[in-house]
Amino acid sequence: MNTAEYLVVGGAAGSVAVLDSDGAHSYAGLRGEVGRRITALDGLGLRPGDRVALVGPNGFGWVASYLAVLAAGMVAVPIPHTLLPAEAVSRVQWLGVKAAFAGPLETRRLAGRLPGTLPLRWDGVPAAEAAIPFVDVSSGQDAVLEFTSGTTGSPRVVRLTHGNLQANTESILGYLGLSSTDRVLVVLPFSYVFGASLLHTHLRTGAAMVVQPNAAFPQQIVETLAAEHCTGFAGVPSTFSVLLRNSTFADRPLPRLRLIQQAGGRLAPAMVEELRRAQPQARLFLMYGQTEATARLSCLPPEDLDRRPGSIGRGIPGVSLRVVGEDGRDVAPGQVGEIRARGANISPGYLNDAEETARRMPGGELRTGDLATVDEDGYLYVVDRREDFIKSWGVRISSQEIEAVALQLTDLVSVAVVGVPDEAAGERVEMVAALRDGSSLTASDVIDHCRAGLARHMVPSVVHLVASIPLSSNGKVSKNTVREFCIDLGIDPASADQSPGGPS
Repeated sequence: MNTAEYLVVGGAAGSVAVLDSDGAHSYAGLRGEVGRRITALDGLGLRPGDRVALVGPNGFGWVASYLAVLAAGMVAVPIPHTLLPAEAVSRVQWLGVKAAFAGPLETRRLAGRLPGTLPLRWDGVPAAEAAIPFVDVSSGQDAVLEFTSGTTGSPRVVRLTHGNLQANTESILGYLGLSSTDRVLVVLPFSYVFGASLLHTHLRTGAAMVVQPNAAFPQQIVETLAAEHCTGFAGVPSTFSVLLRNSTFADRPLPRLRLIQQAGGRLAPAMVEELRRAQPQARLFLMYGQTEATARLSCLPPEDLDRRPGSIGRGIPGVSLRVVGEDGRDVAPGQVGEIRARGANISPGYLNDAEETARRMPGGELRTGDLATVDEDGYLYVVDRREDFIKSWGVRISSQEIEAVALQLTDLVSVAVVGVPDEAAGERVEMVAALRDGSSLTASDVIDHCRAGLARHMVPSVVHLVASIPLSSNGKVSKNTVREFCIDLGIDPASADQSPGGPS
């Protein structure tokens, strides 16, 4: 089945599908707009299999354009609208995109550099519902090409098929318990697989999506949750850190909020407990995934939060997970190894990169690059990303463990710990931290707190206090940017005497 048909045929005609700055849009209106945008694609002479970019912020127009591309048997190429113009154009050209739906601002910024540009934003004229001409596709046909990392010189693109999208949507719905009466507040970009999973699951259920442009203003999130009677909310760790520590979310009753989803990185235990206390009526699902897995791989349900603190849970329906040592064998409980995954949601590989596909998905099994332990009941506990481990004084250090201790300080909104090249230690541990509004906490206070809760060799040699920590277009902390910042800044002479030295 075509994924667009899978997603939109079931929504009740009069029910709200999307609520954005232009107002409420029904499922009937959405289906009508999808049909109209298919006609626009046909007018450009495009054919099934052609690649079409989507460049712009979330909204009704983004959803309708995405569904139109899939319905026409074409391949959607989501481009984060926050990218610099040169990077956006490079991605479009590298993939041989034939057309692009672009927002008003993006159209001006990229004028003349996008092929076959079509308006992304809704024009305000309702489209009458009509039968959508869905193109027949196979489950293995590419539906979305998703950039996961890389620069203009070396992009890496994950192929996500119609079968991948539908399998992961079914898996997520198998444990979340969504219904057509749900209303989720969406602040994650649809160009990000986590944001796309919200789109897929709520459309499939016939539920509503309330769109807010981004998470930059946490108090606005609280006001929208209350005003729109939202039943669901989803975010990455940075979303919840600012929401909990720089808004009234922890004190504002939100009785309609019944479901909270967290993924996109490990949420520090202190933050998990704050989140549960803030909205105790809401069920909190801690999840783990990767772009190469379409979105989700595992889930820790609410009933396991107390029994399995710090765990990412077990594989979701249809996904099998194991933790493997260097010898390729499953590790014993408590030992560290790499998480590997199998399931119908696993991408068939990277576009035009057979070598990397063979390395990361040998035999169809995804090598995640995340290191973890597993307990006797199969619950997984992530230790860190392989590339985020710090090698200092001959000892491997988990950056996530240090971050979790630091975030016990409620005056810290967010932190990032990285390894910086050091002649003596190999790498020294440095931290970048953002304070909550009005805080008088000092770098020395943070280091003293870390000294009290960590082994000597894990204590940051310096803490840089900043207004905000750099994030990727998906809202996740950009460790590479943080590392570059620390290298450029060097050791702060005023903090040099705080260095804890080598391991005891």
